[in-house]
Amino acid sequence: MKIFLKIFLFFIIITPIVFFILDKAFPLPPNNARASRIVVADDNSPLWRFADEEGIWRYPVEIKDVSPAYIQSLLTYEDRWFYQHFGINPIAIIRAAAQNIHEGKTISGASTLTMQTARILEPHKKSIGGKIRQIWRALQLEWHYSKDEILTIYLNRAPFGGTIEGIGAASWSYLGKTPLELTHAEAALMTALPQSPSRLRPDKYPLDAQKARDKVLDRMLKFGIWDEKTVKEAKEENIYLPPRFTPQLAPILARRTLQMSNERIIKTNIDASMQQNLEEMALNAKSTLHPATSLAMIVVDHTDMSVKAYVGSIDFNDESRFGHVDMVSASRSPGSTLKPFIYALAINEGLIHSQSLLQDTPRLYGYTPENFNMAFSGAVSASDALGNSLNLPAVQLMEVYGPKKFMAKLSSADINLKLPPYAEPNLAVILGGAGISLDKLVSGYSAFARGGKISPLRYLESDPLIEHDFVDAGAAWITRRMLSGEADPAFYRRGFLSFAYKTGTSYGMRDAWAVGVSSKYIIGVWTGRPDGTPVAEQFGAASAVPFLYQINNYLKSKQTNSFLLNDYLDEKPESVSVKNICWPSGQPLAKNDPNCRVEKRAWILNNLTPPTLFSSKQDLAGGWFTYYTDDKGEMSAYYCKNARKQRLAMWPASLTPWLPKKEHISQRLPKKSQTCPPLEDNDPTRTLIIKNVKNDTIFTISKNKEELIPKITSQGGRGMRWWFLNGDLAGQNSEGEFLNYKFTKEGTYQLVVIDESGQSDKSEFIVKEIK
Repeated sequence: MKIFLKIFLFFIIITPIVFFILDKAFPLPPNNARASRIVVADDNSPLWRFADEEGIWRYPVEIKDVSPAYIQSLLTYEDRWFYQHFGINPIAIIRAAAQNIHEGKTISGASTLTMQTARILEPHKKSIGGKIRQIWRALQLEWHYSKDEILTIYLNRAPFGGTIEGIGAASWSYLGKTPLELTHAEAALMTALPQSPSRLRPDKYPLDAQKARDKVLDRMLKFGIWDEKTVKEAKEENIYLPPRFTPQLAPILARRTLQMSNERIIKTNIDASMQQNLEEMALNAKSTLHPATSLAMIVVDHTDMSVKAYVGSIDFNDESRFGHVDMVSASRSPGSTLKPFIYALAINEGLIHSQSLLQDTPRLYGYTPENFNMAFSGAVSASDALGNSLNLPAVQLMEVYGPKKFMAKLSSADINLKLPPYAEPNLAVILGGAGISLDKLVSGYSAFARGGKISPLRYLESDPLIEHDFVDAGAAWITRRMLSGEADPAFYRRGFLSFAYKTGTSYGMRDAWAVGVSSKYIIGVWTGRPDGTPVAEQFGAASAVPFLYQINNYLKSKQTNSFLLNDYLDEKPESVSVKNICWPSGQPLAKNDPNCRVEKRAWILNNLTPPTLFSSKQDLAGGWFTYYTDDKGEMSAYYCKNARKQRLAMWPASLTPWLPKKEHISQRLPKKSQTCPPLEDNDPTRTLIIKNVKNDTIFTISKNKEELIPKITSQGGRGMRWWFLNGDLAGQNSEGEFLNYKFTKEGTYQLVVIDESGQSDKSEFIVKEIK
């Protein structure tokens, strides 16, 4: 008896030592299978998968991520004593051996779940040696891991056919749902599938899969795990599944997020249904857009700046349209989409209010752009100028605010514009002379949805919400109303919010843009050719706006009534108020004041009413003109008897050709006194005329030579004058100086001269070549 006791004690002592030595000599294969990286939506549904080196797709899960019904069926069917044994089940081994010997063939196995996990980690052939190795590895697993850890390894590594491993990937592939949502019938099916993944594939062999599933269900009933009603209802579910689901949404965003996160499961803020809707919209657009044209769309929930949909190209698989190129992040010329920023900054700086008088007229010097429609409107309000996307008023504001300051202000909010090589900030930036990506542009528009603060987009659930101060909440609010076409305070209704948007077209019609702000979302759309080739008749209003409206209508159908009535954006800030102002001064005047030529109701910021902007180069006669009148009310010199000082609010001189005649300064000033006339230097009414060129005059030039037409000059007027030939600036000079312009072509020419006081004169003449 003592001998047996000694032997027993010997084994008790020596076994752990031997096990320790063998464990070090033959270490357990590491569970280092590289999980495929999965990009998921906000509801954890897979958007895109990146398989491992062997092409295997795994969707990592924890026990808590799996339906309890699946855990029950798995343990009951595969290893009822999993939490009790030490890796092997001796009773099961003896039972299986007896059955197999009795039948003369293998009809029952004795592998525990731990042993199956061991074989997954270290595959081997079916042999006695292989089985011994499997048992050894199972013991090692029990030594190194807890039961829950072993179960988790199995959940993520069990084979489900083809390139699918783990219950997470299997649940999504076969059933299109998370493993946490498995029904009892589905749990039983997923339990049976690893027994013979190829033979039991439910999408190919539904009847075989159903038999295997029902066998699991019978086992659940036999051992009293599930009641008869549950099993009966589960068996009534037929197995007819569509082809296996492969996550194929947001491929370009998925590729981009690999650089943002090192996690195996990259959780984005994407709304899967919204993403699918927009991708289908893009595919449907292929038949309507020009060949080789792509399309990019992005939707952002501006309440938290989460990106809900991201379509980087029209079709990821279409090489003819450069489908692999991400046009959401590509830097392109934004056309007019930057204009709202200069208006917001000008309001914020106290340079303008919503009804400030701006000048949509040809520029006489420096940068001389034209409007998209090649026409000019003359006097326009800031609201109308922005709403109609007029170029000249935007350039006027840019000149006053300063291009360097404009770009620096945007840069401080993480909106960096890309200038051409060696270029400095300039006036052309406001019309698209600098590059920006669609996602950065949409981020910039958050200023009009978030009280003047710009926030970077949040692609991932883990991305923090960051805010950069850009403009006062009041300036953003006024600008947004100007964009929505509701700048008139008479139409203001608290709680009512219209869709505000801006379009843009780059030079040469290479890019068409539209960016909109609704009660909950910011929507960005770009279309064009990724290689930069111009597309005829492609511009923002015609090419991008239809998609913008289509997306907005879809989003409105998803919104609840509470958001449709939301006044989040429409709550008027305390810094905003209403004031009656007058043109041309831009400031409040009494209604009966003769200088109030046009009355407007304006939104103003901080109770300030900025005067009309005048350029020191373009409008030397702008502002207020001071003159004197005598007892008869006639204009006189300041030193005349009883001379009284008067002031006249002058229209900017460049507006004169567009003003009705009654608004010309010569019509608004009283007639001159005959006894004590005003000094000539202070008389803006001296008539400006073109000398030496009468209508229909014919001039001759020699063929193939550049020749001057002599003695073209002007008389009268005031200060500098600018000469235009057929609408183009031909030169500038002072009174009495000749126009120095060489003519090279025959034709009819219209000559216009404008002086600093806004007076103008014109004449038409003909140039012919000598034969």
